[in-house]
Amino acid sequence: MKRHIILTAISLACALVVPSANAAKIDVASTFPKDMLFLGDALKQFAKNVEDVTKGDVRVQIHGAGELVPALEVLTAVSSGAVSAGFDWVGYWGGSIPVTNLVGALPFGPPPEVLAEWMWEGGGMQIVQKAYDKHNLQFLPCASVPPEPAGWFRKEIKDPKDLQGLRMRIGGLAGHAMNKVGATTQMIPGGEVFVSLERGRIDAAEFSLPSIDETIQLQKAAEYYYFPGWHQPSSILSVMMNKKTWNGLNKQQQTQVMAACRSTMLWTLTNGVQSQLAAVQRLEAQGTKVRRLPDSVLTVLRKATDEVVQAESAKDAIFKEAYESLQAHMKRTQRWQELQKLN
Repeated sequence: MKRHIILTAISLACALVVPSANAAKIDVASTFPKDMLFLGDALKQFAKNVEDVTKGDVRVQIHGAGELVPALEVLTAVSSGAVSAGFDWVGYWGGSIPVTNLVGALPFGPPPEVLAEWMWEGGGMQIVQKAYDKHNLQFLPCASVPPEPAGWFRKEIKDPKDLQGLRMRIGGLAGHAMNKVGATTQMIPGGEVFVSLERGRIDAAEFSLPSIDETIQLQKAAEYYYFPGWHQPSSILSVMMNKKTWNGLNKQQQTQVMAACRSTMLWTLTNGVQSQLAAVQRLEAQGTKVRRLPDSVLTVLRKATDEVVQAESAKDAIFKEAYESLQAHMKRTQRWQELQKLN
C-alpha cells in the first residue's frame, strides 16, 4: 500500500512538470535593452503573465536589443520568420507601416487611458491588424507609455525661431512636424542617443521617460529639459508575432496570450507616473533646467501636426481610418468627461 502511494505521488509530480503536447517557447527580440527601466520591465511583466496564465504551457524567452538582430531590424526579422516575435515602440515602423506612426505617438493626441481604451474596445486593434496582415504579423498592443517630456536641448527655446535649423533626434509624426517648422530630424537608436547629443552631432533629443533618460545620462549631454510631451502624450508598445508562430498556438493559448497582453497593459498604466516625478527631482538636483515650451512654440507645432496628419491620411487608407476612428473615440470620451466635471 505504501509503495502504491509513493508511486502515485511520483507520477503526479512528474505530470506537473511535463509540458503538454502543445507547449510552446517563443523567442522575442526586443528593440530595447533587456534591463531598461519600464520598457524592459514591461516585456518581463508580459513574459511572467504569459507563463502564469498558461501555467507554463507557453513561455517567452526575452532577447535584448542586438542579441538576435539590431534594434531597428526587428520588424523585418519577425515578418520574415527569422525571429518568432518582437517587442517594440510601435512608432519605429512608420516608414513601412504608416498607421504605426499614429499608434506610436499622435502629437497633441489622447492621454494613455483613452488610447488604450480605443485600442482594446474602440476598434483600434482591428484597424491596425489590417496593416500588419500585409507583413505576416500578429499585432498585440501590450503596454502603454506615460506622457514623455518634449526632450533634451543644448540651448534654450524661447520662440519658434529657435527651432530653425535645430538638429534633433525625434521620429514619427512629430519628426515630420518638426521638419515643417524648420528643424532637421533623424531617428537614432537608443544606445547612440547620448553620444550623438554629447558630441554635438545633434542639438536636441527626445528618447523616453525621465527615469530612462536618466539611466542613459542624457542630463550630462544637454542642459535644458523641456515639457510638455506634445509629441507623445501617449504611446503603445507591442509584441508582434510572426503569423506562423501565432497560428501555431491553439485557440486557448491565443486567448491566454491576449489576456496576458491586456494584463500587461494595465500594469503599465498603473506603474508609470510616480517614478517619473522622482526622477525629475533627481535631475533638477543635478543641475538640469526643467522648462516648459512657450505657448508660441506649441501653437506652431500643433499647426504643423495638423498638416502632417492630413497629408498622411491622404496617402494611406488605413492611417485615415485609424485617425478618424480615434478622433471619434476622443470626442465621445470628452463628452463623458464634460458631463462628469465637478466644478
